Amino acid sequence: MLRTRLLVSYLLLILLPLLLLGTLFYRMSLGIVTDQAQDNFYQIVKKNNEIMDVKLRQIDRISSNLFTDKELFGIFNHLNPARHEQLLEADRKISAILAQRFAQTEDLFAYQIWTSYFKFGPQNMPQGDLAESPIYKEAKLAGGRLVWNPTYDFPKMFNQPWLDKATDYDYRYLFTATRLLNFSYLDNSTMANLDPGVERPVLAISMKADLFHHLFEDSIPAEAEYFVASADGTYVAHSEQRLIAEHIQDRWVYDVLEKGSGTQRITLDGHNMLVCFDKSDVTGWVSVVTIPERVLVEKLVPVILTSTITIAAILALAAATLAYFVISRITGPIKHLMVAMRFVGEGDFHAKVEAKSNDEIGILIQKFNTMNDRIRVLVNENYDIKLREQQAEIQALNFQMNPHFLYNTLNVMNWVALENDQRELSKMLLCLSNMLHYTTRKDWDAVYLSEEIEWMSNYFYLMDIRFENKFAVHYDMDPALHDHKVPRLLFQPFVENAIIHGFELTESGGIITISGRIEGDARSFTVTDNGCGMSDETTARILSGATPTVGIANTIARIRHRYGDDGEVSIRSSIGSGTSVTIKLPLDTQD
Repeated sequence: MLRTRLLVSYLLLILLPLLLLGTLFYRMSLGIVTDQAQDNFYQIVKKNNEIMDVKLRQIDRISSNLFTDKELFGIFNHLNPARHEQLLEADRKISAILAQRFAQTEDLFAYQIWTSYFKFGPQNMPQGDLAESPIYKEAKLAGGRLVWNPTYDFPKMFNQPWLDKATDYDYRYLFTATRLLNFSYLDNSTMANLDPGVERPVLAISMKADLFHHLFEDSIPAEAEYFVASADGTYVAHSEQRLIAEHIQDRWVYDVLEKGSGTQRITLDGHNMLVCFDKSDVTGWVSVVTIPERVLVEKLVPVILTSTITIAAILALAAATLAYFVISRITGPIKHLMVAMRFVGEGDFHAKVEAKSNDEIGILIQKFNTMNDRIRVLVNENYDIKLREQQAEIQALNFQMNPHFLYNTLNVMNWVALENDQRELSKMLLCLSNMLHYTTRKDWDAVYLSEEIEWMSNYFYLMDIRFENKFAVHYDMDPALHDHKVPRLLFQPFVENAIIHGFELTESGGIITISGRIEGDARSFTVTDNGCGMSDETTARILSGATPTVGIANTIARIRHRYGDDGEVSIRSSIGSGTSVTIKLPLDTQD
C-alpha cells in the first residue's frame, strides 16, 4: 500500500541521515576541539619562545656593549697577572662594572669574566680550573661570537666530582652564554686595541635550567610534558628533571629538531599525542610540548556523545509523528488529482479538482487547475500564432524585395554608363553596389578582415571622388590577421570622422593609415590621420557615448558587447596634431 511504503521510506530517509549526521557531528566536534587545542598549544610554545628570546637578546646586546667599554679596556690592557694585589683590585672594579650592566637583568644566576689566570666577578661557585672547561675553550674558538652552551651538569663540566654527593646547592644544572672579549674603543680619531700580548678574557653569563620550568608550568596541563632540545641532541630543559643535560635517545625528537617549528601527531607507547614545537631565533634550541589527545577531549566526549544521542532521538520521534501526519494529508488529495490527470490525458481540459487546503498539496491542486485552464487557452491560441508566423514570413520576403530591387536598378545604371563610355561612373556604381550588398546581407555577424578591407577600398574610392583627392589611404596589416574575423564595419565610423571632421580645413595632403598587429594574445588595429585633431573633452565624450556621432558610439558598443573586457577602444588626439584610434580585440575569439 502506498501509505505504508511512504511511511517506511520517509522514516528511513529521516533516520539514516540523522545517524550519519550524528556520527559526523561527533567526529567533527572531536576534530575541531583537537585542532583548536593543537593550535592553542602551538601558540603557547611560540609565545614562550618569544618571551625567552627577548631575555636572551638582552644578554646578547649587553655583552656586545662590553667590547667598547673603555674602563674594562684599561683594566685588562694594564693588568699584571703576576701581581696578586692588582688582580684583587681589578676583580673589585670588574665586579662593579658587571653588576652595573647585568644587575637589572632578571633570571641571571651568575655573570663573570674568565681568564686562564683569574676569575673576575662573584665567586659563588667552585669552578676549579676554568681554562680546562669545554665551554671556555669553545668561547676562545668562537672569536667574539656569543656561544649558547646547552644545559650541563656542573660537577662534570668543571671537574668537581665531590659535588655529586652534595645536595645543598642550586646550581647543579646551568646553561651558559660565553663570548670572547677583544676590547677596543675610539680614542679621538684612532681605534685603540688591546696590546698583542694581553690575554683576551671570556665573558660567561649563566642561568638555571629551571628558568624554562617557570615559563611552561602555568601554561600547559599537568598531564602534558615539555622539554627544550639543542641541535646536538641534548635536553636543555625537561619537565622530568632527571633527563636534563642528558643525551636524547628518542628518534622522533630528531625529526622535530630537523623541522624546527610546527605541529604533528604521533603515537608514543600506544597513546596518541599532540606535539607542538618552535625553534628559538637566538639559541637555535627547539621548545617542545607533548599532550595526550585524551586529556583534551576526555571531558568533552561524554557531553558531545550525550547531546548527539539526545538530539537524534528527539528528531527521530518528531520525524515519525510528522511523517504519519504528512502522509495522511498527502494520499487523499493525490488520489483525486490522479483521477483528474487521467481525464486531462484523454483530452478533457475542463476537469477540476477542489482544493481543500492551502498547504503544498492544495497549492499543487490549484496549480493543476491553473495549468489546465492555461493549456486550454494555449490550444486555442496556437492556431492564431501559426497564422501570424505565416504573415511574418510573407512580410520578411517583401522586405527582401527592396535590396534586390536596388541591386537590379544599380546594375541597369551600370550598363547604361558602360554603353555611354562613362567608366568612372560605372566604377562608382559598382562600388556602391558591392557596399550595399555587403551591408544588407541577412546575417550581421563577423567577417574576415580581407572582406572588411575590400569594402573599405570601395568606400575610399567613393569618398575620394566626393572630396576630390583631399586625402590618401595607406594600409599596414600583419598578413596573419587575415585568418581572423572582425566585426563588420569596424573601421568605417572612425575613417568617416577623420575625412569629414579631421580634414575639414584641409584642401589636400590628408593621410589616413590603417594598420594592424598581433600583440601576444590580442589584435591591435590603429586608424591614424594627420587632421586637425580633437580636444581631450571631445575625446572623452566620444568614448562615453555622449556625442551625436552615432556610428562611432554604435561601433564601440558593439565591440564591448561582443568581447566584454577583452575588447577596448582608445583615442589619442590633440588640437593640430591629428588623431589615432586604437582598437584591441582578443586573438582567440571564435567570432
